[in-house]
Formats: sequence, structure tokens, C-alpha cells
Amino acid sequence: MNIHNIYRPFQRYFRTKRMRQFRPLFGLTAETRILDIGGYEFNWMLLGFSPCVTLLNLSVPRERERESSFAWIVADGKRLPFKDGAFELVYSNSVIEHLGGIENQRLFAAEVRRVGQSYYVQTPDKWFFIEPHLITPFIHWLPRRIQRLLLRNVTVWGWITRPTKQYCESFMNEVRLLKRSDLQRLFPDADIIHERFLGLSKSIMAVKNSHEK
Repeated sequence: MNIHNIYRPFQRYFRTKRMRQFRPLFGLTAETRILDIGGYEFNWMLLGFSPCVTLLNLSVPRERERESSFAWIVADGKRLPFKDGAFELVYSNSVIEHLGGIENQRLFAAEVRRVGQSYYVQTPDKWFFIEPHLITPFIHWLPRRIQRLLLRNVTVWGWITRPTKQYCESFMNEVRLLKRSDLQRLFPDADIIHERFLGLSKSIMAVKNSHEK
């Protein structure tokens, strides 16, 4: 069983809702130049029209559309190959928590702020009670040494994927969830917006809109 099948319906619901709010927030048009770091074409299909989007990833996925209006760039989000202010908007969804530590997150945030005139960076809220990658409540609030012991046998992710010890260690080294205060320090010129579910903050977004009066 593929673990992504479990939360795909929820992911689609929240991403569709998010994109509906995203369009009027920045007044997007078909000419708006957008850099999406770590994203894919699917997300932009939810928007209802096609802005001028460049998708940047560490590799190009096999399943990408061959006939596509999207530009694809292979590069590292911590070292963007663009001039200052090259894009009207930089967008990133659920990427910054996967960078392996605070220093990499600082580098990523600095590049987003450098390249984007405006930006929108979303990440799961550490204080939401379910860890979204493991699909398990409360485990991400425990000390990391305890998390390591529980990953394989006490999480939905572990039950389904049956990861090796090395894979568990890789996960622990990769994922670092952020709180509101963490995100604000990384993006000091941003407004922090909460996406709520059941009245609780599920995700947090750092938003800078250069067109706001």
C-alpha cells in the first residue's frame, strides 16, 4: 500500500482551498512570473488558469507532462540561479521542513527573499497535533531520541512502509517542522498566516505581498 493514497484526498482538499485563496491574494494574471520551488504541475491545475510558472526541483519527474506550458529548472533551492528580484512571486509548498536543519532553512529563506519580489512559503505547523509525514499524533513533540525508537513500529508511516533503520535515520535528518516563531525569524519581512482545521493551526504561511498598499 502506498502511504500517499491515505492522505491524497485530504491533500487535494487543502491544496484546492489554498490555491483559491492564493489567486486573489496576489492578484495573479496569466502574465504573472512565478517561481515554484519544489512543486509540480498538479498544484497549478487547481488554480483555474495558467500563470507563467517555472518549476524548480532537484530533478525532473518522469511523470511530468511532455506537452506543457510550464518551464522546468533543475537546481537547488538554497542556491537559486536567478538574479535578485527575478520573479514577481516565489511560491513554495511543504518544502522548507525537508531541508535537514536550521542552517539549510536559513539559506533557503534568504534565497526566496532575494529572488522574489513577493513570496508565499507554506509549511506544516509543528503545533498541529498530527505529524503530517508520519500521519501519527503527538510523536513530533517527543524528544528526537524517542522519535527514532518509535518511527518504525508506532507510526502509520512505519506500519505501511516498513522502513529500514537507515531510512528512519534519513527521515530524522531530513524533516524539521517549524513553529510560527521559527518561520517569522526566517522571513522577518513577512506576515504569518495560519491555515486552520478543527479550529487548530494546521499549516503556517510566510507571505510577503509587494503589491499591497
